[in-house]
Amino acid sequence: MRYQHIFFDLDHTLWDFEANARNTLEVLYTEFALEELGVPGFDRFHSTYSAHNERLWERFRRGEIKRELLRWKRVWLTLLEFKIADEALARRFGAAFIDLLPSRKQLFPGTLEVLDYLQGKGYPLHLITNGFEETQHLKLRHAGLSAYFTHVVTSESAGSLKPHPGIFRYALELAGTRAVDAVMIGDALAVDIRGARDAGMDQIYFNPAIPAEGITPTYTINSLLELKDIL
Repeated sequence: MRYQHIFFDLDHTLWDFEANARNTLEVLYTEFALEELGVPGFDRFHSTYSAHNERLWERFRRGEIKRELLRWKRVWLTLLEFKIADEALARRFGAAFIDLLPSRKQLFPGTLEVLDYLQGKGYPLHLITNGFEETQHLKLRHAGLSAYFTHVVTSESAGSLKPHPGIFRYALELAGTRAVDAVMIGDALAVDIRGARDAGMDQIYFNPAIPAEGITPTYTINSLLELKDIL
């Protein structure tokens, strides 16, 4: 085998974050009666929340804000767009989102089939994720993925965030392998692919919606099942 260890990203690669987050937000939109408070429809709320969430996550990845602020401020900024200046509501909603989201189970097509295939071939499988420690382990458990992975490396456990090389080096050391003997599979060019490349690892880019531009991954796939042709 060309590679001795396989590293995956979790959100947007195996665990369908967009679908699971949308479902969670829709449940909470109803539970918190946001339409009655002046938010005109879930789709408007979702698109506004998603925009603020992405901007705040980018700031979090740069180390400019802490996770506690991220968790409620994305809701606070969204509510402000609809003239709802209620910080207590934003904090309650943010906490409820964190509690409910990990119980969602939707995976990308082919996830279990390809993990079974790789495990059957004897590959040690690992995760490298910027997600929060407790939340990511809950996602894995609820989705039935925990048993596939030898090591789950989060930004919290590594003390470093993708794309910084530190988190990749930490994961490689934990797995007892070298960068040249490992490959990283992920959906984010600037985070998973560039980060792995800078750490000396080969990369497999999985994101059919966004073409690889500005960086050339070692491999590009449009379906997780295409991993069978590479590994």
